[in-house]
Amino acid sequence: MLSITLGPLALPLAPVALLLSIALSAWLASRLARRTGADAAQADRSVMHAAGIGLLAARLVHIAGQADLYAAAPLSALDLRDGGWHLPSGLAAGLVVLLHALYRHPALRSALVAGASAGLLLWGGVLVWQQQQRPPALPDLELVSFPAAQPVVLPTLLRGQPTVVNLWASWCGPCRQEMPVLHAAQQREQARGAAGVRFLYINQGESAQAVQSYLHTLGLPLQNVLLDPGARLGPAIGSRGLPTTLFLDAWGRPVSAHFGVLSSVALETRLRDLRSLGAPGQRPPP
Repeated sequence: MLSITLGPLALPLAPVALLLSIALSAWLASRLARRTGADAAQADRSVMHAAGIGLLAARLVHIAGQADLYAAAPLSALDLRDGGWHLPSGLAAGLVVLLHALYRHPALRSALVAGASAGLLLWGGVLVWQQQQRPPALPDLELVSFPAAQPVVLPTLLRGQPTVVNLWASWCGPCRQEMPVLHAAQQREQARGAAGVRFLYINQGESAQAVQSYLHTLGLPLQNVLLDPGARLGPAIGSRGLPTTLFLDAWGRPVSAHFGVLSSVALETRLRDLRSLGAPGQRPPP
């Protein structure tokens, strides 16, 4: 599952789970501290401080690892929607800050350990569950090519090259925002030939006429546009919101996914990961 729905809103699951885990940690730590007569406010601050430093470290290490991309677009470093975090660094930094708080405030040790443990269990549990829910391959959906209006079965399009599959609709504001970024990347990848990454744009639930009108207004000559008239692919992969972008290796297997707008830096980072996975002429990894 990539997203959860709250009325008309669709939110990415992983960040929501992280925020809820931090809130649970702080609430439980302060509540347990209050029960023992310790400083509940300090317990809350300690948890939030550890979480904040951990998130900052995770972001900075990710940015350092993609320094050339962020140097070309410095403001992208402030766009947290790109999903760019280095998890081991964040966990290590948060743990160091928490251990320092345990040393400085002995009366809070049991409360902080319990609060942090509960938050990590919730967050880790959601991440593990999310990984288990991800399908090993995309479903055998019959789509419609555009503009030829010929039926095609999705898995037959996913072999031979790493592939980016973008789910979109013309009424989706974030889709319109990221489409020029995707189109520019598609052009660069086509220039690479067989070594590049294939892009598929799968429209969700709209008619060919609506898609034609939108693409004409957009002024971007997208290639490999497909129609999913019943909007079945999104729910099949655990996402009920748009835009959703899937990244698949040269054997058609999902590598990662992103819900929401993709910045140019976030997209290029994931394309680099795809190119590093090997070519279809090689033996597929286990």
